[in-house]
Amino acid sequence: MDLANNDAQPEKLHFLDYWRIVKVRKTIIFTVFILVLATTVGLTIYWPKSYASMVKISVEKDTTDVEGPFRNYQVSSYIDPFWVQTEFERITSKPVLYRVIHNLDLNRRWTERYKLEKPLVDEETYEILENQVRAKQSKNTSNIEIWVYSRDKKEAPEIANDIVEVYRQIRAEQRSETKARGLKTLLENLDKKNKEVESAQKAVGEMRRTNNIIDLSEGAYANTQSAPTFSGDTLRQIEQRRIEANDEYVQYSTLLNEIKQIDRKGLGNALATAYPDPRLSELLLNLAQSHRKLNSLSPDLGKEHPEYAKAKLIQESDENDIKDTVTGIIQGLGARVASLKAKLTEIEVEVEKAKQEQISLSAKYRPYYDAKRDLDTLLRVRDALKMKTEEERIESEIPVSSGVRVVDPAVAALKPARPIVPLNIALGVIVGLILGVGLAFFIEYLDTNVKTIDDVERALQSPVLGVIPQDVGLVLDEGQESPHAEAYRVLRTNILFSRKDEKWNTLTIVSGGVGEGKSTTIMNLATVFAQNGDRVLIVDSDLRRPTLHKILRLSNAKGLTNYLLRQNSLDEVIQETTLPTLHFLASGKLPSSSMGILSSAQMKDLIHELKSRYDFVFFDSPPIMGVSDASILASEVDMTLQVVQYRRYPQAMTLRAKQSIQKIGGNMIGIVLNNISVGSGDNYYYYSGYYYSNRNSDSDDKPKRGEKKIAPAAAKA
Repeated sequence: MDLANNDAQPEKLHFLDYWRIVKVRKTIIFTVFILVLATTVGLTIYWPKSYASMVKISVEKDTTDVEGPFRNYQVSSYIDPFWVQTEFERITSKPVLYRVIHNLDLNRRWTERYKLEKPLVDEETYEILENQVRAKQSKNTSNIEIWVYSRDKKEAPEIANDIVEVYRQIRAEQRSETKARGLKTLLENLDKKNKEVESAQKAVGEMRRTNNIIDLSEGAYANTQSAPTFSGDTLRQIEQRRIEANDEYVQYSTLLNEIKQIDRKGLGNALATAYPDPRLSELLLNLAQSHRKLNSLSPDLGKEHPEYAKAKLIQESDENDIKDTVTGIIQGLGARVASLKAKLTEIEVEVEKAKQEQISLSAKYRPYYDAKRDLDTLLRVRDALKMKTEEERIESEIPVSSGVRVVDPAVAALKPARPIVPLNIALGVIVGLILGVGLAFFIEYLDTNVKTIDDVERALQSPVLGVIPQDVGLVLDEGQESPHAEAYRVLRTNILFSRKDEKWNTLTIVSGGVGEGKSTTIMNLATVFAQNGDRVLIVDSDLRRPTLHKILRLSNAKGLTNYLLRQNSLDEVIQETTLPTLHFLASGKLPSSSMGILSSAQMKDLIHELKSRYDFVFFDSPPIMGVSDASILASEVDMTLQVVQYRRYPQAMTLRAKQSIQKIGGNMIGIVLNNISVGSGDNYYYYSGYYYSNRNSDSDDKPKRGEKKIAPAAAKA
């Protein structure tokens, strides 16, 4: 698997990463913390002391001292929080504070206190006083607390108590003004209504005189919807007579028709029942007696008997009398029906005449009664308005409570309220830590330097083959058991695993900038290879700033340049070191006329020659971003390693160094992360610290199976 092409994994910060940032930026955090804390302490010490005084008041809505005669006041125990909040605003409003300023002569007092050249005016004093006054609701109550802060301990309670008194006065004045304005408006409307009533009364009186109207209800309110007339009672009486006459006519007419339809034989009895008549009743009684007497004589006497004949004559006489009486009654009923008909017709004519008269009078008198009804309405409105005016006038004379009662008066404070030293110092400590840590993380966010292995692999898309700890020494001097040697043995193992061809044995180490530990890395890496039994040659190819001869304490009089310029043979310029399997080829002196000597054909031949003589050849080079020598070497050797020092250069510079190698066709096999603190993170401990406790592990020419599990790059491969 090609490690360079692996997808970058998203970075997940561990707790140790946060701790690492704090450790790295501890100087900034400590400096900011001390500055903030010192500033807080200084301001607390030199800030002018301020004394606080509080007056607690109970505020209720305005109510009269006694209940008025027209209104029943119901005082509720509920206090609207919005109303209380409004009172906060009124207490600290300009009308209240301006009057306090004048009452206590604060313009002059504060001008002298602050030693001002120009006397303070009301607006300036108000701005100062407003910042010194706070109104808030007392906890779990409806009371209001008024806090006043001042540099003078006696002035604070004086201002607080005067604010309450002024607030009470202004509330009373505002209520009186409101009542006065309302009463004035009522009186103006009442006067207007009186004039309207007077004008309407004149109009009604003129209409009454003009039309000769006699109004018996004058002075009373109209209770009818239509206007009464003079013929109204007469019309009702005539109509009543017509109804009675009609009922009587219908009654006798119906009776006459029913009698006419009855059989003559039983007419007498039927008429006596329907129309009682004393004469007819007497005749019918006599006839009944005659029948009974005749019936009693019939069985004993014959029809020829004088007694029977006499009884028979009496019966016939009674029957004739009944017939004559019935005929008279019928004739009398007919005459009465005719008379009633004539009387009904006469009354109906009289009713029609009265109606016409009523219509005429209604049309004539309606405007008068309409005007009178309007007058009655005006009178009602005027009387209601008069009643309301009288009500408000009486209630305005009743004393009204301002609703402001002092619960706790303000007194002078014994200790200053500001500044609060413990609180300010605690806030300084907290803010200092927050600002310091925040600034540290902000700088860390802006810092684009290489900080973690993930940074390197994500930015360069190349595997990290080795992690070199801080303050490493020379493995050649410290020996094979050096605590730092294991890190280079891990690097050696990963390099061997990363070779695509076992014949690759030439390697150069490059860096993006100066001071990234490139020379030390190549020196120790070559030493580790040599200690493992390989025949190793180190070539100092940094012709401009050679350093390896100083590290090895060897001569630089003859070296690479002398061989390339054909001044000396290869055996003459190669030097031995204290390690038998490690040889060294110094850079030699670089003539000014031979700046491009590394790109010459002789250099290529030299590399080919060295590959056959040694197991591994290591070429030191200058920084790749400075001169072209490093790029030339990277294109000619088998493998190239890039050294990146922890937190030294931005990632962009490191990336450009890698891109420079790729452009000239160099075989970039991986990255060496240098100068890492062992305790800075768990990843670095994995790469470095683990091997410090296993520095006695074996090393062979070929990487061992155990080493494959330990080496991160090999594990990824």
